[in-house]
Amino acid sequence: VQLQASGGGLVQAGGSLRLSCAASGGTFGHYAMAWFRQAPGKEREFVVGISRGGTRKEHAGSVKGRFTISRDNAKNTVYLQMNSLKPEDTAVYYCAADWTVSGAVATTREHYDSWGQGTLVTVSS
Repeated sequence: VQLQASGGGLVQAGGSLRLSCAASGGTFGHYAMAWFRQAPGKEREFVVGISRGGTRKEHAGSVKGRFTISRDNAKNTVYLQMNSLKPEDTAVYYCAADWTVSGAVATTREHYDSWGQGTLVTVSS
């Protein structure tokens, strides 16, 4: 599956952004989806993930209560709504797809088969 992320930009602290990730070339409903991020000089880290059917979600502790992941299987798209943004949320955000038969959501990079190109989110203080 090919992934195309969009929606990044510059926002002030406390603001909101919504990222989108459109999938093509695969059966979207067979994939758990996730967003990872990578800040300058840091490792890529898991942010949020959602199961194939959308019934299960996982969040990194640093974004719980602020970031929400959702998916529209009819549109082959996953979304990341980011509220109450902080300067430490500044990073390149990547969407990723995990072909799976389970309802689980993996939180580590090695489970994810396909990656989007990344979209930059910059939060100013």
